[in-house]
Amino acid sequence: MKLTTALFVILLILLQYRLWFGNGSLTEVHHLQNQISTVEQENDNLKERNLSLAAEVHDLKQGHDAIEERARSEMGMIKYDETFYQIVDYSGSQTNTN
Repeated sequence: MKLTTALFVILLILLQYRLWFGNGSLTEVHHLQNQISTVEQENDNLKERNLSLAAEVHDLKQGHDAIEERARSEMGMIKYDETFYQIVDYSGSQTNTN
């Protein structure tokens, strides 16, 4: 009787060890769940970015307004017979501390 009780206790200890520290343990499962949630969040962010880029590509292929807006804002281009005025505000850029 003592032998079977000791055997069951040893078996129980081995099973508990595997549950808490072995391969597929509770801590490992928790760590993997955290990794999954991080990767899913990153995937959601990348999906949103891809959708916005796809919309921008569609606008650039279909509409000339988007191309004109980009040319004006990023390249500083102006239309033919158009006058460009640049207004510089000096009031806040330099202060006299004397």
